[in-house]
Amino acid sequence: MRSERLCGLLAEPERLAVFASVVLGATTADDVASATGLDERTVAAALRRLTRGGLVESGEGGLAARSDAFKEAVRATVPKPEPAEPLDPDPARNAVLRTFIQDGRLVQLPAGWQKRRIVLEHIVMSFEPGIKYPEREVDAVLRAWYPDHVTLRRYLVDEALLARERGVYWRIGGPVWV
Repeated sequence: MRSERLCGLLAEPERLAVFASVVLGATTADDVASATGLDERTVAAALRRLTRGGLVESGEGGLAARSDAFKEAVRATVPKPEPAEPLDPDPARNAVLRTFIQDGRLVQLPAGWQKRRIVLEHIVMSFEPGIKYPEREVDAVLRAWYPDHVTLRRYLVDEALLARERGVYWRIGGPVWV
């Protein structure tokens, strides 16, 4: 049920009072009339409309409110989240990256070598091939990814994704997207 329909069914004070009395335990039209103080004709019209609208059901035990209609209305109005842009065209690599990178930051270094390699290959793309970077620039870029930038830098060098000599770093590995 859509929220507009739900609100429309409960927009009139008489229907709202009738629905409320059913929610509070009124199981017959007479019970509703005595609980609300409304005349039988108004109660009957409101019950007919609420039943057709799906808010009230009439069964063996008498009248019953369908409270799940409110959940349905909320679910119908909540927008579906847009799918996030993939971090990698390969679905398996993308799944690994989505696990460890959230909001553009590395939340945890993977313990396993293969997953860590995938994450490091993604991070190394922050550096342009052929450009030499002083250590403080490398640290600034890596600090934006992860608080322990020193460990990250060491892993990038150990995995032969960055090379270093005398405080200068350059990219030597990882994928290159064109």
